[in-house]
Amino acid sequence: MAGPSCSCCYDVEFDDRIAQREVREYHRSGPRRATRALAEALAGGGASGLTVLDIGGGIGALHHLLLQGGAVAAVDVDASGPYLAAAGAEARRLGLAERVTLVHGDFVAMAPTIEAADVVALDRVVCCYPDVEALVGAAAAHAWRRLGIVVPPDGRVGRLAAVAINLWQRVLRSALRMHAHSHATIARAAARGGLEWTVTRRVGVWRLLVFERPQAGG
Repeated sequence: MAGPSCSCCYDVEFDDRIAQREVREYHRSGPRRATRALAEALAGGGASGLTVLDIGGGIGALHHLLLQGGAVAAVDVDASGPYLAAAGAEARRLGLAERVTLVHGDFVAMAPTIEAADVVALDRVVCCYPDVEALVGAAAAHAWRRLGIVVPPDGRVGRLAAVAINLWQRVLRSALRMHAHSHATIARAAARGGLEWTVTRRVGVWRLLVFERPQAGG
């Protein structure tokens, strides 16, 4: 199984301790607000029959929601092995394991080996990846219908947040860095994959961006 090709080791930065903490929060409170909003946006009029590609799916909350709503299958590609293990355990707990394929690795490096899906999700993933054009471009190319992305706010607010978080990461001697990629840059990358920017929505401190393939309605 291929591992991440990026310089930051996501297996270390998103380890079992972090994954299990998120699982406990998930059991206590359910999916986060932004994740629920993303699932609703990707489902459109309903998730029935959809295939899902969840890039950096964490503990699997996003694709679990869509599968419970009627999606037929999901592929979860994550560079963190502990997150994948947690997502697999949750899928088994919910009776969804037979419809979920888990893939460990950097999606950008593995994109040629990953099948496209009706809907593609990047839930709070873009801000953790340095090459936004490569990530979003590959994700857009894999979306037959719709791509949904949850990112920090655009402009100065997002940049200041990234600076503050990265200063703290340095104190912790963590290799992980947050990136305040502009929404315009994200949109250009999605456009190169043939998608049109259709929705921008504020969800708490996050922003939900949705991109559609023009012919999907037909």
